[in-house]
Amino acid sequence: MKTYQATLLATVLSISALGLAEEKAISRSDLPPAVEKSLQQQLSGATVKGFSAEKENGRVVYEAQLIVDGHTKDIQFDASGAIQEVEEEVAFDSLPVEVKAGLRARAKNGKITKVESLTKQNKLVAYEAQVDKDGRQSEIQVGPKGERLLREV
Repeated sequence: MKTYQATLLATVLSISALGLAEEKAISRSDLPPAVEKSLQQQLSGATVKGFSAEKENGRVVYEAQLIVDGHTKDIQFDASGAIQEVEEEVAFDSLPVEVKAGLRARAKNGKITKVESLTKQNKLVAYEAQVDKDGRQSEIQVGPKGERLLREV
């Protein structure tokens, strides 16, 4: 019986922990003042689509979903207003040849439907693509030079 209870408790705790990692839609008024200040510096020519908050590694991060010049741009801030990550849609045709080749190789027979550059701490760390294969959606990543990544970033 103790083994069953321990297993049940572990399952409940795992489900609870997953719930903390879920992204939750918030309103702009829920942003900390420091995040609002940093956001203001990013809004030139942008249309705001929404905001969310999520707990990552025990810390709350805030994300602004924007449209800039007709493409998506998601900016993630920590509570102090520092930009942690930027995902920005890029046209496939504008990518360097080696990045296109890397994405095509990872997509195999799937159709690449959207590509985003992924920048962390002001450094391009990857390209992420959405792939449609037989009606199933998935995401793939390659490094800044089209190389296969050891783990997703």
